[in-house]
Amino acid sequence: MGPLSGVKVVELAGIGPAPFACMMLAELGAEVLRIDRPGGGLALGPPELELLNRGRRSVALNLKNPDAVRAVLELIAGADVLVEGFRPGVAERLGLGPEECQAVNPKLVYARMTGWGQDGPLAQSAGHDIDYLGLSGALHAIGRAGGPPQVPVNLLGDFAGGSLYLVVGVLAAILDARGSGRGQVIDAAIVDGAAHLTTVLLGAMASGNWKQERGTNLLDTGAPFYDVYETSDGEYMSVGAIEPQFYDELIRLLGITVPDRYDLANWPELHKTLVETFALRTQAEWTEVFDGTDACVSPVLPLAGDHPHLVARGIFVEKDGVRQPAPAPRFSRTPTSIGRAPARPGEHTREALTDWGVSSVEELLASGAAVQA
Repeated sequence: MGPLSGVKVVELAGIGPAPFACMMLAELGAEVLRIDRPGGGLALGPPELELLNRGRRSVALNLKNPDAVRAVLELIAGADVLVEGFRPGVAERLGLGPEECQAVNPKLVYARMTGWGQDGPLAQSAGHDIDYLGLSGALHAIGRAGGPPQVPVNLLGDFAGGSLYLVVGVLAAILDARGSGRGQVIDAAIVDGAAHLTTVLLGAMASGNWKQERGTNLLDTGAPFYDVYETSDGEYMSVGAIEPQFYDELIRLLGITVPDRYDLANWPELHKTLVETFALRTQAEWTEVFDGTDACVSPVLPLAGDHPHLVARGIFVEKDGVRQPAPAPRFSRTPTSIGRAPARPGEHTREALTDWGVSSVEELLASGAAVQA
């Protein structure tokens, strides 16, 4: 199932963006084998709720043991892709750097996920999503006029600027390897991806249509018709009525008279009017007013909401008693699926190593190089 059926991926377990990328590859149909350290690593909850680990089996190997490293190289010999999210140089010190891995498999796509990249002055420094967004300029653009930058959780950096760029790189490199017979190393850095995501803003800034000051532009709450508004019950509605026809529909359904929106001097008055109007009804009432219209207004729902559109498309699903997002995007001929529930670290050590053709599995378990949970 899935368009990547037949592709085999070895994942050296990490946190955040690399696991999300491997989750996506698994949902696209690849067979992904996660190599965990015995006992697992940093976790945000019990293993069965670590949703980023869904869709693949887990093998526990002590990579400080040379026999475990040899086992990983055996796995790599039959794989298409290796994904690692260590700090630069760690994989090499383990004996699992690109040189060692591609020596046993010249067609291997070696995908590296870091925050700062494999080189540069900060390559060896620690960091998190917020740091990469800050340095790239992306964080500077998010926030209201006169206020500080606003933190977009870790979705923009870790997962948009990190995971998705890694997946794009893996898919492109797989295609190239099939034609050339040669693998390559992918250097996916969150700071690179976050900067790349600002392309449209830099183009607008060059043309004079975007300013560095937060909250003064079309898409950063500077425009009253692209903002969120509180309702009478303390909830919010999102408004994105940019085009004239959508804006006209917004004003008609609100039932208000407003000044010319094309005169920026009128924006404070327009914003005040919208604030006062949305405060007159509850979120449910406004949702009913705008539902199915072209006013570009939607309720701001909590995580895993149950709006009829989300329900109709099956955007969230229940699996093993846990509500979670369904795979995306969708394919007409090779549908995707979640597959396995998140595994305990080392849950499949014996069976997966055997299935992948690793030699001396029982010896690895007996020596502690491998651990069966």
